[in-house]
Amino acid sequence: MTTSAIAQLRTTNLRESIAFYTTMLDFTLDFQYGDFYAGLRNGRHMIHLKLVDEPDPSIEYVREGDHLHLYLETDDVAASADALRKRGVRFVRDLHDTPWGTTEFVITDDQGHTLYFGERRFS
Repeated sequence: MTTSAIAQLRTTNLRESIAFYTTMLDFTLDFQYGDFYAGLRNGRHMIHLKLVDEPDPSIEYVREGDHLHLYLETDDVAASADALRKRGVRFVRDLHDTPWGTTEFVITDDQGHTLYFGERRFS
């Protein structure tokens, strides 16, 4: 039985990416393997970062296609947006309601990965 799913994001600077996720998004460093791989945790959720030589080729594809790399649910999306704004995180799209019943905002990480934050307005 599956107990969790963990996404892996590619980075050209592991140290800077760890710093972004820990200082801006409140993740904690769960483990680091050498200078090329790390696991970051936020509550029960985890992502992995892998050092690569070239920028992640999916970044441009995701940006152009209005896709995402990660979708992060939150209990208070407005408070999350406010906290990230105060930390200087660059927003791609500010708070907005969707036709599918969520309120969301969109940011990019230090590498350009597209991260959506959302809260369900109703079930």
